[in-house]
Amino acid sequence: MIVIHHLNNSRSQRVLWLLEELGLPYEVKRYERLKTMQAPPELKAVHPLGKSPILTEGERTIAETGAIVTYILETHGAGRLVPERGTPDYWDYQHFLHYAEGSAMPPLFLKLILSRMPQEAPFFAKPILKAAVKAVNERLLGPQLETHLDHWDRSLAATGWFAGADFSAADVMMSFPLEAVGSRLGFGLRSNIPAFLARIHARPAYREALSRGGPYAYA
Repeated sequence: MIVIHHLNNSRSQRVLWLLEELGLPYEVKRYERLKTMQAPPELKAVHPLGKSPILTEGERTIAETGAIVTYILETHGAGRLVPERGTPDYWDYQHFLHYAEGSAMPPLFLKLILSRMPQEAPFFAKPILKAAVKAVNERLLGPQLETHLDHWDRSLAATGWFAGADFSAADVMMSFPLEAVGSRLGFGLRSNIPAFLARIHARPAYREALSRGGPYAYA
């Protein structure tokens, strides 16, 4: 039996959704974030990194969302939710499968961390930190995020999906960065991204995954 070690309001929601799309049986072991928003120490007993998601099946333990998605598809997917190997759609799929965590999430995570720094600083340091954070956002993170948003919107323009005419696991992987931006920053005048989110949020498998995973602030 596949067991997903799942943290509330986290990237692991995508793994539950993928399993629901494939109709695979699985068990959810839930963990709650600490007040610091960090994962609880109990996850380190499952994997040394102590982060969610973690998949266990028999003697196998796998961390990192992309690796977990690949394992599920190659072990249990029977070719579903992956474009035909070697086609242009397949390589778009590979791009977004890795891009979601490799390029899209780091600036979002950095922006979140920086936004919290002035709140947690001593009173006398708050103005300095606020000015520094503003400068980093304006000169670095803001332009980077605009580039990513343009990439997402253009990639969805032709079919509404990230890797060809059909829904695929690339769309599952890309859901979290888009949801995170939507909940914190918005998409400006770009219309393809919110339309994509509306489509995936309406999928029965997505709704069922929410009921299995518990609180998820980004839907």
